[in-house]
Amino acid sequence: MNQVNYQKELEKILERIDREGRVPSLLLHSCCAPCSSYVLEYLCSRFLITVFYYNPNISMEEEYKKRMEEQKRLIGAYNKEKRGYPIEILEGDYRPQDFFDMAKGCESCPEGGERCFRCFELRLGEAAKRAQEGSYDYFGTTLTISPLKNAQKINEIGQAVSEKYQTAWLPSDFKKKNGYKRSVELSGEYGLYRQDYCGCAFSRAQRRKEASSKSREKRDNIS
Repeated sequence: MNQVNYQKELEKILERIDREGRVPSLLLHSCCAPCSSYVLEYLCSRFLITVFYYNPNISMEEEYKKRMEEQKRLIGAYNKEKRGYPIEILEGDYRPQDFFDMAKGCESCPEGGERCFRCFELRLGEAAKRAQEGSYDYFGTTLTISPLKNAQKINEIGQAVSEKYQTAWLPSDFKKKNGYKRSVELSGEYGLYRQDYCGCAFSRAQRRKEASSKSREKRDNIS
């Protein structure tokens, strides 16, 4: 099956918006400030963006609050610099149990597998619902900027929930055109807190296991 080039699909929409001379509204689901940095820079001159911070997958409340504050800080900085149209933020309900209920039966799935796909559906479904309730022109997500996440699957899920809630999905593959590289640069420029796991307990455990394994290998090589 041929893979869809979602970056080109996005560019077609942006070209149409430019021709029409309008400024549509966008509810943009964000997983964290670092991932949103490039996406907001890229889109804030074409959309009236409301960042929707909805991430019940972040298992630890302290970690959730830290990432939320970083998201607010980045948006405040962008608005102060007047990079584009003013960016607003909307915080979703933080109920980690919703994530754990969703993950039942997939606890042992590897990262990037079925558990992650269900997590995408949970978060994008809520974003689509909020976009419908708020009469936004589009909804989208920053998730596709990560080289570790399946952009094809994210877009397929986004399109499916858009049909359910009758609201337009903004396709994307933000890591294209050096998007991920730019997000790393912006994270350094603004001193953003970057993490090496998505936020869920399963991802955190996997990262710790990998780090422990690398540490043992290093010790073995030295000895």
